[in-house]
Amino acid sequence: MAHKEPLDPRKKKPDTPPADNPPNADAPPAEPQGAPEDGAPEAQGIDEILAEEDFAEMAALKSELEDAKDRALRLAAEMENYRKRVARQVEEERRFAHVPLFRDLLPVADNLGRAIEAAEKNSSGAGLLEGVKLVLQQLCAVFEKYDCREIEALHAPFDPNLHQAVSQQPSGEFPPGTVIQVVQAGFQAHDRVVRPSQVIVSAAPPEETSENEE
Repeated sequence: MAHKEPLDPRKKKPDTPPADNPPNADAPPAEPQGAPEDGAPEAQGIDEILAEEDFAEMAALKSELEDAKDRALRLAAEMENYRKRVARQVEEERRFAHVPLFRDLLPVADNLGRAIEAAEKNSSGAGLLEGVKLVLQQLCAVFEKYDCREIEALHAPFDPNLHQAVSQQPSGEFPPGTVIQVVQAGFQAHDRVVRPSQVIVSAAPPEETSENEE
């Protein structure tokens, strides 16, 4: 029977080499290399949806901005037209503000003219006649100062915008439709008629009338 030597506690067991980098039991398992990240396609889809929504919102805002600009331009044009229309009305009112006064004063001038005609037939009132003529001249000068002038009607073609025919008279001297006598003078301020001229208009002679009928 073989004799075993007693173990010497002073002798150490030979050191065993440590294992290379033993795995840590607490560390999570490593993911395989090259595997796609979870959720990447989903995140990319959300970004695309958000980009489309932003594009649609920007397009809507651009359309609203264009509409607002168009409304602003139309409003500015309407305001400019309104300003011009008001300015025109004010100018017309300023130019024709004296028309009612002219209409009230014209009968006075008519009466002065009749007084002159009557005085010319009576030589005894020569001094009075000159005074009345002077008053009438002054009154006519006031009319002309405010651009109220007599309408030139005698021997002119009849114009219903300027003349008022009180009768017709056959005439072989003037063509039909010609003013051959002014019964009452007419006046206009600028281009507005204050009072039309009362006139007698020529008509075709009876011989010409019968020939035309034949």
